Amino acid sequence: MSTGTVRLHRVIRAPAERIYRAFLDGDAMAKWLPPNGFTGKVHQMDANAGGRWRMSFTNFSAGSSHSFGGTYLQLVPNETIRYTSVFDDPNLPGEMTTTVTLTPVFCGTELNVVQEGIPAVIPLPACYLGWQESLVLLAQLVEPEIPG
Repeated sequence: MSTGTVRLHRVIRAPAERIYRAFLDGDAMAKWLPPNGFTGKVHQMDANAGGRWRMSFTNFSAGSSHSFGGTYLQLVPNETIRYTSVFDDPNLPGEMTTTVTLTPVFCGTELNVVQEGIPAVIPLPACYLGWQESLVLLAQLVEPEIPG
């Protein structure tokens, strides 16, 4: 079965450390990762190389959910996150690999995301759209500098 790949690039006005933390904190993930129209719940998060993670998205309009999870393959603090994802739904077969690269730049952090192995039944434009919506939410979470 054929699979797809999406590549995304953004510059976010926040330090790499804050973005890195937003990818590995369950409460943060539940807030920014679900695309518009979905809520998210993190069920497991062991943010260490070899550690497992699981979460689900719920369609707010329809009430239907889908769950997925995987393994952290590589974690380089404030630089690289590489992990696998597998859907629980047998109609969404295969294993995806996502690589997130963070590079400090003068105005914040350059973020590159490559997601490979997307099941053929998921239209790539929908995947791009979902990631674009999620990255807007990520920026809204990490860009504000709010004093404690």
